[in-house]
Amino acid sequence: MKHILIIGSLGQLGSEIAMECRRRYGSQNVVLTDIRDDINLELVNGGPFYKVDCRDAKVIAEIVQKHHIDTIYHLAALLSATAEKNPLNAWNINVGGLMNTLEIAREYKCAVFTPSSIGAFGPSTPKQFTPQDTIQRPTSIYGVSKVAGELLCDYYYHKFDVDTRGVRFPGVISNMTPPGGGTTDYAVDIYYEAVRKKHYSCFLRGDTYLDMIYMPDAIQAAIQIMETDPARLRHRNAFNIASMSFCPEEQAAYIRTRIPEFTISYEVDPVRQAIADSWPDSLEDYAARVEWDWKPKYDLFSMTNDMIDTIQRREQ
Repeated sequence: MKHILIIGSLGQLGSEIAMECRRRYGSQNVVLTDIRDDINLELVNGGPFYKVDCRDAKVIAEIVQKHHIDTIYHLAALLSATAEKNPLNAWNINVGGLMNTLEIAREYKCAVFTPSSIGAFGPSTPKQFTPQDTIQRPTSIYGVSKVAGELLCDYYYHKFDVDTRGVRFPGVISNMTPPGGGTTDYAVDIYYEAVRKKHYSCFLRGDTYLDMIYMPDAIQAAIQIMETDPARLRHRNAFNIASMSFCPEEQAAYIRTRIPEFTISYEVDPVRQAIADSWPDSLEDYAARVEWDWKPKYDLFSMTNDMIDTIQRREQ
């Protein structure tokens, strides 16, 4: 990777990948785009930035040509809970935007990273240690769009030799950027509320297990897979990556080791609960470990300590 374009660079995942890429490869070599430019001004003003909709293929193609882009991180998407409110808009952004990027990559010979998700699985998928290759029948428009994205990336690789790569992210937990309408958002919010109010009202049931990953591991995965020798990649797209699996009650118990007075209550959101119930409890990530040496650094204990330490410093 020498000249990188990050589409959807100001979201929860995009903003932190953007910061790390600019640190590693140089600010002028990492071009950012997003549909808005009124947040994270450090990124907006810290290097090349364009305010553009991911569906505007003409403008994005001009950016790729102008900056001699060789690698595109396509991160623009509506997340699960937000997507359910407007399925047509979600399809147009999540699939239409990706299709534009793949076509541009085909024309200008770019590699493409696209994140998939545990949302690409459904109720008929094995819930425990979900295999890399298994049945995928999601019941949310977000999941449907992610399966379509996985298949599109495979198609462009086999048909046009576009160097497409990607991972299936679990819920991503960050101490930097607020979540943006996902079913796993509770696992981020709970830490902020624990520090600020010593109480959290959770929108999922306390026994709802989901796979999660801490943002530093997510960033490492997104960069590491793009730096891997492509000859090693048998799957190429939609690698399962796993780090930790827990439910809200377990997370609350770990928080109490640092904040003993912390309490949790439940006001279950039926829409997000139904989505969570359709997703796996835990993923099997053997393919990622073998094909590109994936290995997470954080578990629930170390993540909880780091999250609380970071938020407390920031609050003070």
